[in-house]
Parts: sequence; C-alpha cells; structure tokens
Amino acid sequence: MAKGGKKKVPALNASSMADISFLLLIFFLVTTSMDVNQGLARRLPAPVPPDQKEDVSKEIKERNLFVVKINSLNQLLVQGEEINIKQLREKTKEFIVNPNNDPNLPELFTEEIEGLGEVTYTKAHVISVQNDVDTQYQAYLDVQNELVAAYNELRNEYAKQKFNGRTFNELDEEEQKLVQKVYPQKISEAEPKNYGGNK
Repeated sequence: MAKGGKKKVPALNASSMADISFLLLIFFLVTTSMDVNQGLARRLPAPVPPDQKEDVSKEIKERNLFVVKINSLNQLLVQGEEINIKQLREKTKEFIVNPNNDPNLPELFTEEIEGLGEVTYTKAHVISVQNDVDTQYQAYLDVQNELVAAYNELRNEYAKQKFNGRTFNELDEEEQKLVQKVYPQKISEAEPKNYGGNK
C-alpha cells in the first residue's frame, strides 16, 4: 500500500488559451463599429491683440451682418426675428444673394471675374453665429448644417447656370474656385454668452 501523499494533477496547458484570447480580441476590434466625432471646417480668425477689446462685428456694416442667435432653450433668433430651423436655410440664401437689392440686405458689388465675366454679388456679407453657454450641441450642429447647406445650394445653382448644367461637385478645381469666389463661405462664430431663456 502506497504511503499517503497528494495525488499529482496534471497542469493545464494555458498556451492555447492565450492564443484564443488574442484571436477574440482581434475579432472584436475588427467587427466593432466606433462613433467617429465629426468636426466642422472653420478658419479661425487671427489672434486679437491684448489691448484691442473692440468687437470685430462692429467694424462690419449692419446690413452686411446676418446674426443667428441660439439661446439656452435651443430657440433661434435670426435678424431679430424668431424662426424655426426649417426656415433658416431659405432666409440665409436670401441674405447671401439679395436678389432684389434690398437696402436692408448686403451691399451688391459688380466686378469682372476672369472665367465668369461680369458678376454681381454680396462679397462683404458675414454670417455671425452666437450661441448660449447652455445651448445643446445638437442644436448648434443643426444650425451649422443649415448654413452650410444654404451655401452648397447656391453654389450648385450657380454652377449649373454657368457651366452647362453641371453641379458644383462635377466641376474641376479651378471652376470650383470661381464659384467659391462668388459665394465664399463666411461664417463667424462669437464666443458663447448667457442669453438665458429669453433672446
């Protein structure tokens, strides 16, 4: 009879477990979809000198400035008028084009542009977006999307008119630059303020 000692248990081979874990990790990395943060393409203004506290918007003629405010309740006040997001695109397009030479809308300039001929457009217009510190990010994005969509629609319409029915995206790089000169995207963003529930 064998003297009582503990029975030896064969050790598990853990090397295959490491391989399986690694394969599972690779599988989940490949198959998992991740949210990608989308940014907004904006050219930042040059730094303001420390001794200069004057608001840049005051240097722009009032008629050339299109003010879009978003308050803490995500409501829109455009040029002093309360509107909903669905109206913003058309109001923006009317402001940029000023089709009837309205004295309350941007000044129209007529000049010769090589490749386009004589062009009348509102080259001095600026769209100023001002939001409350409590504005929801989605509301801010919705406003930005509508403003960019207004420019895109105007560029498409102009491209079709000047380049035999082709859309802006169908133009070559030089042709696109010509259209962008007529409709430059001028969206200025002011520092968030506290507008409260009342605009």
